Amino acid sequence: MIGMSTAPPSQRFAGGLTQLQFLGIVCLFWIYVTVSNVLYGYSMSAGIARVTNVTVFATWDTRLLQHLLLLPMLLVSFWASLKVQWRPILIALPLQMILGAVFSAMAYPVMILSEVIMASDQAHGTALSHVVSAWSDPFWVTLWLASFVSFLPSYGFGLALVTGLALYTRFRDSELRLAALEREWSAARLAALRMQLSPHTLFNLLHTIRGQIEWDPKAAQSMVVQLADLLRRLLNAGERDFSRLADELQFAKLYLELQQRRFTDRLTVELPNSVEVPGVWVPSLILQPLIENAVVHGLAGHQGDVTVSVTVRLLNETLLMRVTNSMSPDRAVGAPGIGLKNVRERMAVQFEGRAALMAGAHGSEWISEISMPAIRESPPLAREAPAANKLHTATLLGT
Repeated sequence: MIGMSTAPPSQRFAGGLTQLQFLGIVCLFWIYVTVSNVLYGYSMSAGIARVTNVTVFATWDTRLLQHLLLLPMLLVSFWASLKVQWRPILIALPLQMILGAVFSAMAYPVMILSEVIMASDQAHGTALSHVVSAWSDPFWVTLWLASFVSFLPSYGFGLALVTGLALYTRFRDSELRLAALEREWSAARLAALRMQLSPHTLFNLLHTIRGQIEWDPKAAQSMVVQLADLLRRLLNAGERDFSRLADELQFAKLYLELQQRRFTDRLTVELPNSVEVPGVWVPSLILQPLIENAVVHGLAGHQGDVTVSVTVRLLNETLLMRVTNSMSPDRAVGAPGIGLKNVRERMAVQFEGRAALMAGAHGSEWISEISMPAIRESPPLAREAPAANKLHTATLLGT
């Protein structure tokens, strides 16, 4: 079987096939036809020889030469056929039939030429007389018609084989291109989702710092330093598809510390002990929208204390990450915000149904929980973030 090539379409010879594929499949097919016809002629000649000495079938070497001379014509005909293709059918079909008919019609004249070439010096006169009388003698016209009818199906089978291989090659190439486009689309979609996080997080944190500037400038300066550290981590995380769970929790800790500086008397934070954090990998910035949601919506609608708790645990190779916040008991539950939508879309792209986010109110608490497969080894090298994403984040940092 001829190996499938990965040459780009611009390097294809005809109909989606490379030159090597085209020559290989046509030559293999014609070798099979040649061997079949030579064996058939030889067996018929051997059978007739038992009855009479009259030569009815051409010798095997003459038939072999005939097929060798026909091979270049076959290659040209198949190449032209692949170039013509089959659409529109009303134009292509007559052209395809003409190509097949011309090739089949040449088979018997080539047979006569082969007899002349292979004939001995003494038999050249007889062979040439056959050539002269071939188109005036009805017997020779009958032989030409028989040859035409014999070679036409062989041409059709060969054309079907070459066309089928060309169609399969084009189909396989289109599947490969589609898979590549899907991967690029997924990468672009993830990059777009990460870009949503950067301005959303930055806006909330700048709002927090602004509230400190008027009545506690030193605290605001300290928070700016923390914000710079947070944004550096945000820049690094935004360029990766996955990061360690410990790094995600450290990012969450920095963010929550900034919020605690503003809401010292109201906000309590509970984070997992670093020793108890599993050594697994999670999508970059996957917890951040849930933690922002917990802080912003937990503090809204009342003046009481708020506790934001983050827990992680492994259960049968499933990682469970839960963010819980207390909230006003009489607060109405609104529609899901950008944070929850962002998390759900990212998990749908990266895990294809093997991860889920459950979020909802439970009494006086709001619970958001992510369940996903535990990734214990480092995933393949993450795709580089698009230049637009890097430029976007660099602009936020003021670099």
